[in-house]
Amino acid sequence: MPALDNKVAIVTGASRGIGKAIASVFAREAAAVIICGRKQETLNEVARDLQSLPGRIHPIACHVGRPADIQHLIGTANQQFGHIDILVNNAGTNIAQEPVLQVDESKFDKMVEINLKSAFRLIQAVAPGMCARGSGSIINIASISGLKPQYHGMLYSMTKAALIMMTKSYAQELGPAGVRVNAIAPGLVQTALSQYYWKDPAKLAQILERQPIRHLGQPEEIAETALLLATGRASYITGQVLVIDGGRLSPIDLL
Repeated sequence: MPALDNKVAIVTGASRGIGKAIASVFAREAAAVIICGRKQETLNEVARDLQSLPGRIHPIACHVGRPADIQHLIGTANQQFGHIDILVNNAGTNIAQEPVLQVDESKFDKMVEINLKSAFRLIQAVAPGMCARGSGSIINIASISGLKPQYHGMLYSMTKAALIMMTKSYAQELGPAGVRVNAIAPGLVQTALSQYYWKDPAKLAQILERQPIRHLGQPEEIAETALLLATGRASYITGQVLVIDGGRLSPIDLL
């Protein structure tokens, strides 16, 4: 039997990269997957790409920085399916790749809105139903930059660090109701968001020299970890941060 048969999942930021890969793996395992992103036409393309998989893909445009869009997303999902079993908070941005003294308040607010507050709003909307049913899995896509500061990336590191602590706080309080909350902290993965680091061959080579597994991470490698956390095979895992980075962070980096 497929691992997610009869399960309903929401994946944000699913129009490309890690989010699309997670949606694909969930659909492969027969879940009904609600994918969201800012542009309906792009989501429709993703749905067409994945239409041969056993699960059903339902594209719904949603700008996660807008509360009304989130309300529409959750309302539509509940109306169509009656409940939500899995929530993956993957949507994120990084608009301030620059020295800390060049960061302005508007960028600060934007990064908090997209990378942090959107996850809070979605969990607040979805978790009560999960608690009432006594089961659910929430997966937040963080980053190793939330565990060790990213040079010229203070806002990204700050929001991902806060997302990790949010994960642990929700896990502590929702666990007794049967809801598991975990985070995945990817290292360098080949996505549009991270191309600043991998598009330059010399910069990429320098990064890969510092990690034991010397290939650039792929979205599918993160997606398989999300699948584990979404299923009953992870029934004893909550409040954890799974670092998937090819061994780039050493134990001393995490102290």
